[in-house]
Amino acid sequence: MIDTVLFDLDGTLVDSAPGLALAANLQRKKCQLPPLAFDVLRVVASQGTRGLLKVALELDQEDLVYPYFRDRFLEDYRDCMLDNSSFFPRISELLDAIEARKLQWGIVTNKSEALSHPLLDYLNISKRSSVNVCGDTTPYIKPHPGGLLYAAEKIGKIPSQCVYIGDDERDIIAGKEAGMLTIAVSYGYSLDRDSVLACQADAIAHHPAEIASLLFGDADSKGIIHA
Repeated sequence: MIDTVLFDLDGTLVDSAPGLALAANLQRKKCQLPPLAFDVLRVVASQGTRGLLKVALELDQEDLVYPYFRDRFLEDYRDCMLDNSSFFPRISELLDAIEARKLQWGIVTNKSEALSHPLLDYLNISKRSSVNVCGDTTPYIKPHPGGLLYAAEKIGKIPSQCVYIGDDERDIIAGKEAGMLTIAVSYGYSLDRDSVLACQADAIAHHPAEIASLLFGDADSKGIIHA
């Protein structure tokens, strides 16, 4: 029986794109380039530093100046991250609903511990979640399932007791490889209403408000947890 909900962080629980876009445009400013539109940068927010610097400065990880701009980007993002991050609409209510049912929930993200932990503290969820697995908590990052398997083991669950929710194809691949049910969301950064179908997740949420119905059911259908 499924009794544990695991979430991706950026693009699923938290709208962090404003801070990421601001930090990316600050790198352009250093190069005396005009800022890019927010929508141009938002679509690569789930790709982190690598994706944002690719779009902002056309930099690849192999470029000699990449380490310099990577470090500057991360410094600037740390400075603006908290003031430019918030829950997506209805996420706070969703977490309350999960806890009201005395179910466990946790986070598995590719974001580093150095960036994730201050954000979780700022949002007051670091101690509410049962487990927080970051991109450098284990040797594995998604789409490898290692972080998800570690999270389940850490809280004494087997993968079949968990559902994993994410906004990127890598999330769905990792969840399936880990043996968990998956929910793909299209309101985040990587998947839209068309591409979300290609992931072949077990369920799809186009708005955070739909997640509760998928998990717990409604007047028309049973949910994943109460199937």
